[in-house]
Amino acid sequence: MKQPLAQDQLVLAALFATSGTLHFLKPRHFESIVPRQLPARRALVYASGVAELACAAGLLLPATRRAAGLSSAALLVAVFPANVQMAVDSWRRRQLLLICVALLRLPLQLPMIRVAWRAGRT
Repeated sequence: MKQPLAQDQLVLAALFATSGTLHFLKPRHFESIVPRQLPARRALVYASGVAELACAAGLLLPATRRAAGLSSAALLVAVFPANVQMAVDSWRRRQLLLICVALLRLPLQLPMIRVAWRAGRT
């Protein structure tokens, strides 16, 4: 029997839905944090936006929650380098507020990965 959606899983789905939507509304922001070594940054932004929207939808549906949970955990690991790039760029520009946000965001990836992984195991 499928478990009901936990509150933290609902929050994760909402975060993915919001972020995925922003990938299409503000792609330049996301392009700026794609590590410089990667090609086709705009395409990667759109692809990760689609992935985030798919994970959000999948987490909400009991029939797809397992696959979406595991996919969400993998996606969070895959985008971690962009979060590191954001922290590095903020540091270089001496943007104190962005430095704080970026540095706080890095350790938050771990509980988000744990929530996603747990959703994939239910």
